[in-house]
Amino acid sequence: MPDSMKLVVIGANGQLGMDLMKVFADVNPVPLTHGDIEVSDIDSVAGTMSSLKPTLVINTAAYHKVDDCEKNPDRAYQVNSLGPLNLARVADSQQFELLHISTDYVFDGKKQVPYVETDVPHPLNVYGVTKVAGEHLMAANASRYYVVRSSGLYGHNKCRAKGGRNFIDTMLALANEGKNIRVVEDEVLTPTYTYHLALQIRELVGTHAYGLYHATNNGYCSWYEFAREIFRLAGLHPDLKPSSVKETLSPVKRPSYSVLENAALQSLKIDRMPQWKESLAHYFQHKPTAT
Repeated sequence: MPDSMKLVVIGANGQLGMDLMKVFADVNPVPLTHGDIEVSDIDSVAGTMSSLKPTLVINTAAYHKVDDCEKNPDRAYQVNSLGPLNLARVADSQQFELLHISTDYVFDGKKQVPYVETDVPHPLNVYGVTKVAGEHLMAANASRYYVVRSSGLYGHNKCRAKGGRNFIDTMLALANEGKNIRVVEDEVLTPTYTYHLALQIRELVGTHAYGLYHATNNGYCSWYEFAREIFRLAGLHPDLKPSSVKETLSPVKRPSYSVLENAALQSLKIDRMPQWKESLAHYFQHKPTAT
């Protein structure tokens, strides 16, 4: 990273944001939370960036409670669509680079083989629709931008959108409570470790090869297979059985298959993302001891 870089991380108190702060620590990134900036307000974005004068802004802010997005589509649009538009316009007017995080939920899952960046999105829910809109609005209004789609994020930092727990935390808590655990086996994805994603983002922004990228761990699994590997690594043996999406109560449609292929990273020969089981093992090896 050049000494002259001034990096701003929006959503710096989230799972990915905190790992980005760690990975870019040598350039002293400026952390911004919702209390510091409102991405849906163009004046807030313009004023904040004008005072900070960044060379690169990484936006991890999103309204990604999928069920809540269905109930609050206006709020989802403001954060996931209007937010990227505002950032893009300010980035071009104030001349800084922009990296925005998007999602595997832009696809409907019908392809059944890994999605590449040239596949046409077809979201199934409000969250996916607003994230696709955000991608297009950014592409139409920013000159120097990266959109990075990822999937199934987990990390050591608290997942603020899910009550402080990620999927791993939830599984371990249920096991420790002696609960019968049922996890869907008919939704397939790639769980992605935020620390390794942050390292990949650092490498990507060094290329200045702007555009759309998929960045997930490599390989794929069902949520049930993910849970099974979590318990294997944790040395736990709960009553875990597979279930079906048809048995869940959620009225929100989700893609049954949302595996992403890191094709654009591979074309640049900078795909550094490990296999998902390798990243999960790293997560457990470095998991902080509970106090």
